[in-house]
Amino acid sequence: MINGFAPFIWMALAALIVLLPGLVLLCGRGGPRDASGRRAFRLRPVRRLCGVLLVALAGVSAMLALTLVQFVRLTTDVPVASVQIHEQAPGQFLLTAQAPLGATPRIYPLSGDQWQIDAKVVRWRLPALLAGVPPLYAFERIAGRYSDVAREQSEPRTVHALSDWPVPDLATLKRVFPNWLPFVDVQYGSAAYMPMVDGARYRVFMDARGAVVIRPDGQATEEALRRLGW
Repeated sequence: MINGFAPFIWMALAALIVLLPGLVLLCGRGGPRDASGRRAFRLRPVRRLCGVLLVALAGVSAMLALTLVQFVRLTTDVPVASVQIHEQAPGQFLLTAQAPLGATPRIYPLSGDQWQIDAKVVRWRLPALLAGVPPLYAFERIAGRYSDVAREQSEPRTVHALSDWPVPDLATLKRVFPNWLPFVDVQYGSAAYMPMVDGARYRVFMDARGAVVIRPDGQATEEALRRLGW
């Protein structure tokens, strides 16, 4: 940010400022005025060349601004939920989730030492992707899991459906609007998991390419994860 404005805004303004005189030099008549006050057309190669150069410079600046916009969009994750973990007994936890942020919390009892959240995602192809249309997603389930594969095979597992989360159901959308998704690139499942630690706080994000991302929320959680080797 520069003085409160993103760099691509300054580049777009510069492109506009350069474009206007460039168009005047390129498309203007350039000759003396006649009796009616209108200018006569004259080629004036140097004037036209300067106009072409200014218009080209404006085009390059606009392309750079658009590239920066797409870069910022592709590197910006959107927060979709917050999670808190509370240990009830060894291997037994309560996970409190808010989705979207600020909504009524939902509590899920989980067994294991890690928690995982799964989502179904629709990712777009051009031209929707170029226009900056975000991926469409629907969270499906949240579950407990074990870091040890042997325990995963033998210990009881817990899983909860997330159909009550206020996110559009993709299957319903496709049934109601069969031609509504003409620019779908791919539909796939995305999931992420993190350790369950008493008092831990997490934020769940969806990135611009449709991947679920979980980040620790606060220094205490970060330190707890480091102690676990994460």
